[in-house]
Amino acid sequence: MIKSNVIAGVMNWGVWGKNLSISEMAERINCLISEGIYCFDHADIYGGYSTEESFGNALQKANVAREKIQLITKCGIQYVCEAKPHTIKHYDYSKEHITAAVHQSLKNLKTDYLDILLLHRPSPLLQAEEVAETITQLKKEGKILGFGVSNFLPHQTALLQRYIPVDYNQIQFSATHYHPMTNGELDYMKLHDIQPMAWNPLGSVFREENEQTNRLKMLLADLILKYEVSAEIILLTWILRHPSKIIPVIGTTNLDRILNLKKLLDFELETEDWFAIWTASMGHRVP
Repeated sequence: MIKSNVIAGVMNWGVWGKNLSISEMAERINCLISEGIYCFDHADIYGGYSTEESFGNALQKANVAREKIQLITKCGIQYVCEAKPHTIKHYDYSKEHITAAVHQSLKNLKTDYLDILLLHRPSPLLQAEEVAETITQLKKEGKILGFGVSNFLPHQTALLQRYIPVDYNQIQFSATHYHPMTNGELDYMKLHDIQPMAWNPLGSVFREENEQTNRLKMLLADLILKYEVSAEIILLTWILRHPSKIIPVIGTTNLDRILNLKKLLDFELETEDWFAIWTASMGHRVP
């Protein structure tokens, strides 16, 4: 079970984003913990296979008790970069690769166990029986505590579930990318007791200029005045209101925005405003 109502995503902490120093990472780790955010989301490929190690050094510097936090990481993508001799991006879910990836992440993060391991993307070559055998062994050894997937559709998850329980699925979900709640993805997770996590929970509202985002920005301007909270808090609360109990993965490194997240605990979005956001995103009223 994940300890916080939001997860800190670290993809942009390293060279793929803000390129924070070890001291700056340690400062943000302690700030997030002070705000009740104890779970940190990684993937082995982040920063061209460098961010996990930087975070591990920062975690030592932050002097945080391991049992106080939760560490998520993902494996399976073989990313083309200087750190790896791959000629093409691909996926590998062989027993050898998953095992090696877990041991490398443990070394990078300077920990004895991962709270959650996720398979990063579905692969047509995934052998469910082999994955199940590997995960079972890693759990038996105490290397991982929880197991799940990321970006898997219901039928892809069901294939794995035939051989091993799947407890988590991290998907793209936001006010601008709401399709998982209309195409059966979130219903499937609710039916099978799978905990959903949402990456890019703010969607494209602040990243793109188009008819959808313009409609949402106009509505958000009114809602900001009504509730006296930021647009970010409104959009995150929209996700949290869904009955499947989605946990957003927040990528911000801004200390002021981190401190602002405490407002999520005291804020409730009215039902009509929840539907107003969905309506603005779709561009038409609900059926």
